[in-house]
Amino acid sequence: MVKVDVKHIDAFSPVPEKGNPAGVVLNGDDYTEKQMLAIAEAIGFNETAFVVSSNVADFRIRYFTPGHEINLCGHATMGTVYALRMNGLLEQSHFTIETNAGLLPIHVHEEHNQLLITMQHAKPEFQPFKGSRSDLAASIGLREKDLHTTYPIVYGSTGIWTLIIPIKELASFEKMNPVTENFPRVLTEMPKVSLHPICFEVRDDENDMHARHFSSPYSGTIEDAVTGTGSGVMGAYYKTFVNKDMALPATLIVEQGHEINRDGRVYVHVKEEFEQLDISISGTAVYVKSIEVEIE
Repeated sequence: MVKVDVKHIDAFSPVPEKGNPAGVVLNGDDYTEKQMLAIAEAIGFNETAFVVSSNVADFRIRYFTPGHEINLCGHATMGTVYALRMNGLLEQSHFTIETNAGLLPIHVHEEHNQLLITMQHAKPEFQPFKGSRSDLAASIGLREKDLHTTYPIVYGSTGIWTLIIPIKELASFEKMNPVTENFPRVLTEMPKVSLHPICFEVRDDENDMHARHFSSPYSGTIEDAVTGTGSGVMGAYYKTFVNKDMALPATLIVEQGHEINRDGRVYVHVKEEFEQLDISISGTAVYVKSIEVEIE
């Protein structure tokens, strides 16, 4: 048996046991892909990240759900950078990471006595949802009348695909009850993506949008507490479909996680370069504890 040290880092909150938990393994080169999956399954968080060496960036991060490897994860990136910094393994404030979604620049600085980590996302992409609105609503425990009629339901990506579902009222979010096994049947165009309901009514007046995030049944998890990649898509969605005249650059604040008592916030930076939207996110993180797992 092999003993593995996994750092439990909560991202998008300065308070332990809030925000989104990530497992971080700093010596990822020591493990095979099969072992990485076994470690992620043993930890049971939505994502566990592994730091491995890179020939094209300062380091590479591989991300695993308990069910499979994914291309990119915002909160696990925040957690990994925080863990590296905390352990004295990362001194520079600007660097690049290699991911399966491409090379991404990262910036780290102190603000209000907190470490703030800014992560570049991939260029936004959208594709239309052509499935049944009523079936989609039912898959998250709502009725079709709860869906917003002004804004479109679309698949969106700033590195990893999710389905953006605009909801009329904040009150609907407490009622949501995902029927995860039905997602692939409803998502006819992209059966393996997650669902990301969003709302423009917020709990905290200084925030701009509210969200939840329901995982693909293939991932082995149910809900992501505070979602970095999903929030990045929300920023691009807001500028593309909600407020096309919004002056740029702009920063939008996404609140998430309240319904499962793991609230946090993500700062989404939207700017335009070469007639394309440029998205990055910022957030903080906090160390919770070290977990030792044993694998074969």
